[in-house]
Amino acid sequence: MGWKLYLYEKIKSTFFKPHISSLPDEELLARYNRTGDTKYFGELYNRYIPLLYGVCLKYLGNAEKAEDAVMQLFEELTEKIGRYEIAVFRTWLYSVVKNHCFQLLRKEEREIPVNFDADFMESADIVHLLSDDDEDSRLPALQKCMRQLPPQQRECIELFFMQEQSYADIASRTGYSLNHVKSYIQNGKRNLKICILKQSDE
Repeated sequence: MGWKLYLYEKIKSTFFKPHISSLPDEELLARYNRTGDTKYFGELYNRYIPLLYGVCLKYLGNAEKAEDAVMQLFEELTEKIGRYEIAVFRTWLYSVVKNHCFQLLRKEEREIPVNFDADFMESADIVHLLSDDDEDSRLPALQKCMRQLPPQQRECIELFFMQEQSYADIASRTGYSLNHVKSYIQNGKRNLKICILKQSDE
């Protein structure tokens, strides 16, 4: 590289850095993981505060608790986010905040709405049935279907989808073999699909 081109690149990188607010989510996340500079994650998180607050308010039903949950989640993720492989930050964050709310509800021993995201189900019909637009009216049916599952299937599904534990973690926690854990989850998903479709026809 000639010295003029080198000098141009040096000046450009020094004085014409893009403002972080113009950076895409993936770039902000990559920079935070690379440097540990919280300004990158702060900018990224700030973009989704309205979404996070709305989700927390929906599930917790209290404005003050929703605000506290948003702040708690920020503090937790600044330390833990580097452990995850994240394809689409918005989708991942939405799932994380819902599960965070469920954990808070468990501590208060309140009834927990079942979390069925799109990747949970294997057919377009189920995705339509469980779309967020109609989630409030579906929750009683979802909870009923969960209660009807055999205990082993219900336990494994809750650990896998709601607490985001791996097959190995579930096997270690429950004492089931790895093959049994996989079987309980697959059979549980199938039984839930059948139950939910039946509920929608009633």
